[in-house]
Amino acid sequence: MPTTRAIVLGAGMVGSVMAADLAFDPAFDVTVADLRPANLAAAKDRAGGKLKTVQADLSNAAEVKKLVANYDLVLGAIASSIGLQTLRAVIEAGKNYCDITFMAEDAIDLDDLAKKHNVTAVVDCGVAPGMSHMISGAEASAMDSCENIEIYVGGLPRERRWPFQYKAPFSPGDVIEEYTRPSRLVEHGKVVIREALSEPELMNFPGVGTLEAFNTDGLRSLARTFNVPFMKEKTLRYPGHIELMRVLRATGLFSTEPVDVNGVKVAPRDLLAKLMFPLWTFQPGEEDVTVMRIIVDGTKNNRRTRVTWDLHDTYHQPSRATSMSRTTAFPCTIMARLVASGEFRQKGVVVPELIGKAPGILTKVIDQHRSKGVNYTRSETPLDGSLA
Repeated sequence: MPTTRAIVLGAGMVGSVMAADLAFDPAFDVTVADLRPANLAAAKDRAGGKLKTVQADLSNAAEVKKLVANYDLVLGAIASSIGLQTLRAVIEAGKNYCDITFMAEDAIDLDDLAKKHNVTAVVDCGVAPGMSHMISGAEASAMDSCENIEIYVGGLPRERRWPFQYKAPFSPGDVIEEYTRPSRLVEHGKVVIREALSEPELMNFPGVGTLEAFNTDGLRSLARTFNVPFMKEKTLRYPGHIELMRVLRATGLFSTEPVDVNGVKVAPRDLLAKLMFPLWTFQPGEEDVTVMRIIVDGTKNNRRTRVTWDLHDTYHQPSRATSMSRTTAFPCTIMARLVASGEFRQKGVVVPELIGKAPGILTKVIDQHRSKGVNYTRSETPLDGSLA
């Protein structure tokens, strides 16, 4: 089988892990692109020197389109603000794409364009959205009828510290977007809107303890691709984080609208980024934990059933990689392998829950995660009574 020439767009925390994972695979010849030389050097070091690097302005769609022209496969790990334009550029270049970018726009709007260019564009292919949706799609499809899907997920520092009870395992700016973007849920078969950080509830997770869950806009495409009457996604944090973020938001510090400070126009979020984001940054070797629980309720073989999937993953000492970077990177690189080998051929913009419907794909994805030390566990129990 010929070597696949792959380029990873973005050499940050997740992109560097994606590049290294493929670089250690003899079936791939890997290049990683980023504007920041320090990121490129760190990515090359993570891959033991086994990958090529190229400095490029990924915010320039025309440059991206030109950059990817000589590659067989493209992977994306870029900022949400440039996610859609990059997706369009890669599709117009006629290249298959596997992407983790959490863009605010609806990627499915480019489905016709991808089909026109005969492109497979797998989007939202991280841990959540990504594995959360792939598992939900597989389980809902296996039921006679599905009534309820709940997704709870969080990336946290292993050591809880005052005052934030938190550090950001991916772009802090994207975290703030989670706290400001209205949350879409499905209730009684209809999409409803809730404020981000709303409807907190306490949940216990073995090995971690009590966490607080709150609404975020994580259902995304799942809200319209599956006809399930109740669906929600909530983010997990250590108790106390919600209230602090609500205070910052109410104060206006999450706003991008400039305010006048002694004759100088300052965007509050820019000031917050300057002061707070460094405190949210994981230091080298600082350990994190990723927790996810997916609950799917429905009828199976004439019996009301609950299927629960759990993930509890921690910092990976041998590779010096955070849990969140690994659990986000691997779904994308695993799907990249399946696309490159021809095992997954669906054309258009493909969301993870539709991948979950494809026979045998989820089993392969779970097995490949296990081979990398990331373990998803599944349980199935009977349900009595009616759903809330």
